Amino acid sequence: MARKIFPDHWSFMLGEIALYSFIVLLLSGVILTAFFVPSMDQVKYSGGLAQLQGTEMSKAFESTIHMSFDVPGGLLMRQIHHWAALIFTAAIVTHMARIFFTGAFRKPREINWLVGFTLMIMSLAAGFTGYSLPDDVLSGNGLRIIDGVILSIPIIGRYISYGLFGGQFPGDVLIPRMFTAHILLIPGIILALVALHLFLVFMQKHTQYPGGGRTDKNVVGLPLFPVYTAKAGGFFFVVFGSIALLGAAFQINPVWNYGPYDPSPVSAGTQPDWYMLFIDGGLRIMPGMFEVVLGGYTLSLNILIPAVVMPGLFFGFLALYPWIEKWATGDRGERHVLDRPRNAPVRTGLGVAIITFYVVLVLEGSNDIVAKLFSLSINDLTIMFRFLVFALPVAAFMITKRIAMGLQRKDRELVLHGEETGRIVRFKSGEYIEVHEPISEQERWVLVSYANLKPHEIGPEANEHGVRRKGLRWRRFTAALSRFYFEDRVEPVTPAELAEAQEHHATEIEAKKNAEPYDAASSHV
Repeated sequence: MARKIFPDHWSFMLGEIALYSFIVLLLSGVILTAFFVPSMDQVKYSGGLAQLQGTEMSKAFESTIHMSFDVPGGLLMRQIHHWAALIFTAAIVTHMARIFFTGAFRKPREINWLVGFTLMIMSLAAGFTGYSLPDDVLSGNGLRIIDGVILSIPIIGRYISYGLFGGQFPGDVLIPRMFTAHILLIPGIILALVALHLFLVFMQKHTQYPGGGRTDKNVVGLPLFPVYTAKAGGFFFVVFGSIALLGAAFQINPVWNYGPYDPSPVSAGTQPDWYMLFIDGGLRIMPGMFEVVLGGYTLSLNILIPAVVMPGLFFGFLALYPWIEKWATGDRGERHVLDRPRNAPVRTGLGVAIITFYVVLVLEGSNDIVAKLFSLSINDLTIMFRFLVFALPVAAFMITKRIAMGLQRKDRELVLHGEETGRIVRFKSGEYIEVHEPISEQERWVLVSYANLKPHEIGPEANEHGVRRKGLRWRRFTAALSRFYFEDRVEPVTPAELAEAQEHHATEIEAKKNAEPYDAASSHV
């Protein structure tokens, strides 16, 4: 294991940021657990913060205020913990984006993609449960929204809500239950998934970017010990120091400004943390007229669709994507060399479309702040975002795909004709040409080493005996999916094309040099 070879590229460190942020979360969480009281029993505040003196609040909120103002270093630990949670989720999402755009999820890593996806879901659960523990107005309103979402689920919603809150919202058992989940259940699952993820990384070959000599049968890089051991150790302190700097210098979640939870005040300008903001945006963007009454039962589609169906489809697509692309390509072999995003234009376009869809919902989740910042009508903004949430992802997909294919054509031109030097030469015949410099073999390897995938052929619908073949509908589906991926493509340069281009250039230059006698008086270089 000490001689395990790892490729050397900065993007492989994104997963380590997530791992180190989780370590910081565990360390700071141990300190916070010693002072937090997970109880919803009501008390009157008598601590050191004058503005809250005599205010009735839960013990959870009181202990949070006590931790922030009366425990030395308590506020710093709270803020380090919160910033580490944000960076933990952000690092996982960025790491998954790198894996998605480079095709690192392909065989044999489909299961590891699911492990990473589950880690992302667990990070959302950890963040939400931790965010809700202080029992302040902001977190209480978030829990009330979640209760409304749960109640919108047909038939079982009310039972889930009753079981979660121990009765009618807010009940008196939610904070202790979330505390148990936050410090025991969810971290335990995350630790198990991290261990499984690292085990699979060690057991399988590490992916590597294309380059000279790099194939699906080898790994070009440096050993785990001592090189990556030293790099990883130093990088942990870089991440830890950055999080500590954020916690010390930038205030986050000042719960004393919001006050203890009370169902009556709901202020403007409030949003959840960024990773949950797209659901809030979905709720705001959905028209409020979509309610259906079936057999005396009201279906609140204006809540069910944006907060349950949309996230389910969104995350379901992400979880199943490795198999969706496998159906499209028909590729069953192992792939250890990564794709350049331009060489997979449809996948890259889909990724940019997903990000665009998410960003539009995040902006809608902050529509009141955006409206105030730019002096716009909040109603006009919502109407505009209702249009953009459908139009922008499609436009982003089409534009990204065309850009990627344009870059592929540029790479093809570069391989066949070389780099432009900016030097103009005049031949004896009087013709001017620009001199091109051939690229190196290493550069050429990167530009030509990608798979030439083509759309599937369905084949005959019946066999030689006229009997309809089984699975025809499935083959039609995979063929249509394959055409969507590969109907528009730029084929890589073949060795024969490269040899022909080099021979043609050499012959052309030699012929033009000898076309007619050289006239020194009128020739220039």
